[in-house]
Amino acid sequence: MTGEAGRLGIIAGSGMLPVYVADAARAAGEDPFIFPLKNEADQRWSGFDHAVISVGDMRQLASLIKKHDIKRVVMSGAVKKRPNFNEIHFNLRFLVKLPFAVKTLLSGGDDAVLKMVIQLIEAQGCRVVGAHEIAPQLLAETGPLGHQAPNEDDRRDIAAAMAAAEALGRLDVGQGAVSVGGRIVALEGVEGTDKMLERVAELRAEGRISAKRRGVLVKLCKPQQDIRADLPTIGQSTIDRVAAAGLAGVAVQAGRALLLQREETLKRADAAGIFVFGLDLEM
Repeated sequence: MTGEAGRLGIIAGSGMLPVYVADAARAAGEDPFIFPLKNEADQRWSGFDHAVISVGDMRQLASLIKKHDIKRVVMSGAVKKRPNFNEIHFNLRFLVKLPFAVKTLLSGGDDAVLKMVIQLIEAQGCRVVGAHEIAPQLLAETGPLGHQAPNEDDRRDIAAAMAAAEALGRLDVGQGAVSVGGRIVALEGVEGTDKMLERVAELRAEGRISAKRRGVLVKLCKPQQDIRADLPTIGQSTIDRVAAAGLAGVAVQAGRALLLQREETLKRADAAGIFVFGLDLEM
C-alpha cells in the first residue's frame, strides 16, 4: 500500500525481490530508502538512497528509521545466515524484548525468527508491510499461469505434496515438498528450495526415483506464517531446477506466492514443457 504518510524503507537481502519492490514503490511515486544487508544483499543500489546495515544491528536500523522519517518497512530478499549473539547491537526499545529475542534466535524456526524481527522493527515506531502490498503484480493468480496445465497424475501429486508441505509448515521447517507418483520424495529444510530440487535431481540420476513418473513441486505458506515476510517465491532458477529434476511442474498458493521475472519465468517454463499453477485453497 503506497501513498501513506512517512517514507518507505526496504530491508534488502539477496535476490531480485528487493529490486522489484523498490521499482514498484518508485513507480507509485514513492522515494524508498534501502537497507542492503551486509554479506547478504547482492544488488547495486546506486540509484536509491541507501545505507548498508548488518543483519543484527537494530541500533543502526532504529537510528536510520528515525533520521529518514521511515514509517513503513518491507522485509524482502533471502537471508542465509542468522546473526550470532555478539553481532546484535541493542537500543533501549530492543532491550525490553531481549529475553524473547535471544530464545527465538537460539531455538526458533524461520517463521518464529521472522515474527520476532517484525516485532522488533515495529517497536521502533513504524509498521511492517508485505512485499505484495507494495508490488501486488508479483502475486500468483489461480489456475495455469503459463501454457501448460497439470494432468490427472500431476493433480494427484499436487494433492500429496500439498498435504506434506502443510504438515512441514506447521513444524516451522520449510515451505516446499516434492511428490513423484503420489510418493513424497523430498521435503524442504533449512537448505531452501533450490538445494532440495538439486537433491531430487541427484536421486533421479541414481535411479532412486522412478524415471517413468515426473512429479510436482508444491510451495505453500506455513499455516501460522505472517504473510508480511517470506512469502513462497519462484523464478527462473526454480524452473531450471524443476526441469533438471525431471518434474512436470510447480504449484503455489494463489495470492500467497510471488512470481519473479514473470514473463521470462513463464516463457522458460513453457519452453521446457513445465506447468506453473496457482492453487485456490479457499475453494
